[in-house]
Amino acid sequence: MPPSFPSLHPSILPIPSCLHPSHPSILPIPSSLHPSHPFISFSCSSRRIFIIWAISSWFRRGPAPQEQSSTGGTPRAPSRNLFPKDTLMDLYVYISEHEHFTDFNVSSALFWQKRDLVYGDWTSGENADGCYEHYGEVDISQSVQQNGSIYIHVYFTKSGFHPDPRQKNLYRRLATVHTSRMINKYKRRRFQKTKNLLTGETEADPEMIKRAEDYGPVEVISHWHPNLTINMVDDHTPWVKGSVPPPLDQYVKFDAISGDYYPILYFNDYWNLQKDYFPINESLQRLPFRLSFCPLSLWRWQLYAAQSTKSPWNFLGEDLYEQSDEEQDSVKVALLETNPYLLALTIIVSIVHSIFEFLAFKNDIQFWNSRQSLEGLSVRSVFFGVFQSLVVLLYILDNETNFVVQVSVFIGLLIDLWKITKVMDVRLDRDNKVAGVLPRVSFKDKSTYIESSTKVYDDMAFRYLSWLLFPLLGCYAVYSLLYLEHKGWYSWVLSMLYGFLLTFGFITMTPQLFINYKLKSVAHLPWRMLTYKALNTFIDDLFAFVIKMPMMYRIGCLRDDVVFFIYLYQRWIYRVDLTRVNEFGLSGEDTVTPPPPHPSTPPTVLPPPPGAPKPPEDKKKD
Repeated sequence: MPPSFPSLHPSILPIPSCLHPSHPSILPIPSSLHPSHPFISFSCSSRRIFIIWAISSWFRRGPAPQEQSSTGGTPRAPSRNLFPKDTLMDLYVYISEHEHFTDFNVSSALFWQKRDLVYGDWTSGENADGCYEHYGEVDISQSVQQNGSIYIHVYFTKSGFHPDPRQKNLYRRLATVHTSRMINKYKRRRFQKTKNLLTGETEADPEMIKRAEDYGPVEVISHWHPNLTINMVDDHTPWVKGSVPPPLDQYVKFDAISGDYYPILYFNDYWNLQKDYFPINESLQRLPFRLSFCPLSLWRWQLYAAQSTKSPWNFLGEDLYEQSDEEQDSVKVALLETNPYLLALTIIVSIVHSIFEFLAFKNDIQFWNSRQSLEGLSVRSVFFGVFQSLVVLLYILDNETNFVVQVSVFIGLLIDLWKITKVMDVRLDRDNKVAGVLPRVSFKDKSTYIESSTKVYDDMAFRYLSWLLFPLLGCYAVYSLLYLEHKGWYSWVLSMLYGFLLTFGFITMTPQLFINYKLKSVAHLPWRMLTYKALNTFIDDLFAFVIKMPMMYRIGCLRDDVVFFIYLYQRWIYRVDLTRVNEFGLSGEDTVTPPPPHPSTPPTVLPPPPGAPKPPEDKKKD
């Protein structure tokens, strides 16, 4: 999820378009407006990695001890690799439509056979890196063309043996290692039936409309990628059964009788980008397939295994702890194509950006939790922020955005609702119930807001603002109705309000500027939080203008800078005036504590005036 480009105080004034959770990089809008670059991907990755680590640590706290002893109670002895280093091996690769392969006698099923490979050899091959490659075309049946599955079965045997168990003289269980997987990938293609609400026409492809009518709004389609790498891990660690750490324990297979483990085979498709997959349909008779074999070191295999492991928390939604395919592609492209120095800078800046966002959020909560007076703060802007968050939440629910975004926006809405209790006196009126059942919620302005001139200036600012916003809202509603397609009238209302807030929402930042101007003061603003937001703004601007992005996106970030610099200008011209007298007739100069007297000078005692009564001590002396 891309970082929300920050601006000023999100609760003093409404969040502008490019700062809001409704940012186009989060919500499903046209791909041409989707800003994808390494900074956004790494920032999102760092947040999700932290969440996965925190929750995984919580649930894995105090795990049950794993079985590390044999049935007799004695500790298990460390096992060894069944294939010693420099073992001569033969490779057999079969491709079949069956998950369990038995057709060893079918010659067409054998895709690749390579003899006399050396286990742990890093110097052979065409490029002297221990890698071998084979290219061919896979014939597919009608079943595969119609969303059927296709599997690859890989066998490594010690030289001179055969993987077919039926060949008793050539098959040895401890001399054969086997693994398999499905090599086609199923992807969901969503189709939303939209139309112009006035004319009933649509620009969607008629074939897509027909497929949506036949298969529903969500269609599962089989896809193919022409590249795959088989890695054999060059590892001879004395693993102990039951103590292999996750996620490595999914790949280390032990023999049930001898207790030793087979060589670790790993299908490496990490560098297969999603954009290179293509759908399998009736027009394809053969599929191109380039298969590679390479040795792999233990630490690199651990990195790949950690990246490719499926999240164990699938009951919370598949997207909750896993990056989307597009975000993963962004990270991979950045690792492949970005200059190493720029890549390191991007990672550092992403971490700093996340820290500043957390500090800004913490200070925002602290500011409103400890705020006693509302003088100088726009209460109407807080209510407008709740309206914005509600529109965004309903919009993403209507567009079936992933669960992570829905939760984050919902939490933001709860925080905005909590802020209402800080700017208004909220109570339940149990005497006047709604429909005679539910107590009525009543809102009343706080005394610090009514007694100050802030309320007058706040009402004045929003009255002037309505003269601009309402005509723009009407124009945008007409434009959306005439030229855009929608699922229905409800979707039109949500998308119209969302698009309007995305385009013109920054205008609602101006009431706070107007209040500052009328009060000639900015002392009421949370400047510590604004400082963190400002630093994040400059970071976002740097990447927005250095990296290729849509021009409207850059303008959206620049307009927030303009408003922030106006705040800085107001802070400069509305400095603290110590000579100004308050309502009690005191000034800042009067409250300055006088310097203490010099210790060497004794205090001067003045005699009492004549006729004054004597204190009791003097009367006793008389």
